[in-house]
Amino acid sequence: MNTPFIEEIESDIPPHLLFKELQNHPYSFFLDSVMGREKLGRFSFLGCEPFLVFKSKRDSVSLEWNYGRKESLKSDPFLILKELFRRFTVSCAPRPQEYGIPFMAGGVGYFGYDMKCFIEKLPDISKDDLSLPDCVVGFYDTVLVFDHLKDKAYLTGVGFEGISTDAKSKLKAALSSKNKKIVHVPAAFAEGGLRSNFTKAGYMKIVEEAKEYIKKGDIYQVNLSQRFEADLKDEPYGLYLKLRSASPAPFASYLNFKDVIIISSSPERFLMKRGACIETRPIKGTSPRSSDPLTDEFNEISLKESYKDRAEHIMIVDLERNDLGRICEYGTVKPTKFITLERYSTVFHLVSTVSGRLKKGVDPVDCLTAAFPGGSITGAPKVRSMEIIEELEPVKRSLYTGAIGYISFDGNMDTSIVIRTIVVKDKKLYFQVGGGIVFDSDPEKEYYETLDKARGIMGALGIEKGSDPTRILLRE
Repeated sequence: MNTPFIEEIESDIPPHLLFKELQNHPYSFFLDSVMGREKLGRFSFLGCEPFLVFKSKRDSVSLEWNYGRKESLKSDPFLILKELFRRFTVSCAPRPQEYGIPFMAGGVGYFGYDMKCFIEKLPDISKDDLSLPDCVVGFYDTVLVFDHLKDKAYLTGVGFEGISTDAKSKLKAALSSKNKKIVHVPAAFAEGGLRSNFTKAGYMKIVEEAKEYIKKGDIYQVNLSQRFEADLKDEPYGLYLKLRSASPAPFASYLNFKDVIIISSSPERFLMKRGACIETRPIKGTSPRSSDPLTDEFNEISLKESYKDRAEHIMIVDLERNDLGRICEYGTVKPTKFITLERYSTVFHLVSTVSGRLKKGVDPVDCLTAAFPGGSITGAPKVRSMEIIEELEPVKRSLYTGAIGYISFDGNMDTSIVIRTIVVKDKKLYFQVGGGIVFDSDPEKEYYETLDKARGIMGALGIEKGSDPTRILLRE
């Protein structure tokens, strides 16, 4: 038995200021749409006080209930999540579609890249130095929803028999709080610059090694990344506010998951499910923005006309079509938008939209396991590319290139690819950037493309645009 509710509320406080009141609650979340309110960025969601926290590391799963009970299980985490969402299902009125709300209560969290081992049999070579959970999902019975298109706010949720939380009262308390001003946001990281797990020469070397695999016919392309690290000086939410200003994105998020804080400004949707419809929006093809209008226009035109980038993009669209084809009705999977250019604060991107109609009975977890991890950040063919990533990258990707988002109790889902994302753990911050390597990739250009993608985060960290990255990025 469940009793959903949707209450329209009066609020003239922007959600990023409202979340200031919730940021320190363990397992508070903010799914923040900073741009594109008419399309991708229409809704933002805030929440805290989950009634259940799901965590997994490899096949060890823990369930932490808000009344104090803890369970430890050994199993495929995707299977346990599937059973949990089957248990907590909402299908009765009021229907959120009447308000246009896609998410009123459900699971919010992350699925780390290393959950790939439950989908494919892959080698285990690189070092797991961060030792973070592979997956954390909080189950929330109450959510604060902001509709940026209609300029309305709602308190939404569902009551399950035998389950109660303080979420509703804490969200209402945040709404009534008077302390909503951000007066000063200090520097976010300590002196000493960023430290990469690659030198420039080292990154160029693995690009060359990847090209050898391409020449041998193992793969057509592969995504390779480097990871940066710095000492955190001040509070993480101030860093998030700087990032959302320096690099606004439709899939920004802030997750305070107790032992780890995730600060994301992702531009890329992984999977969106609405009823029987499924959609993915792969990004493949990047060019830097410039403060000089003529250079900026030249970079935009060059990306649009780049044979290399178009060929790389087409391969990934085909891969995504194949992934969705596993769960969709025959003949329904197709690109609805093909190789369009999108402008962000620091880069141009080439983006396509691939959609399909799901087979009967396919749920959100089925969708995840069919397409995880996203093809745009692995390569083609996907399995061999992931084997090569494991060989050439020295550390586990952890959250990077996994997914962040929600799975609603009514079966809807929206997730982003974990890129342009900072992980905060033990007073240190980490972020990772990569790019697609193909036959004619230039190793030096590929290295600098990773830095172009890092410019938004660098801006949030106070590194000025135009600085020489070879003097800023110091290896330990």
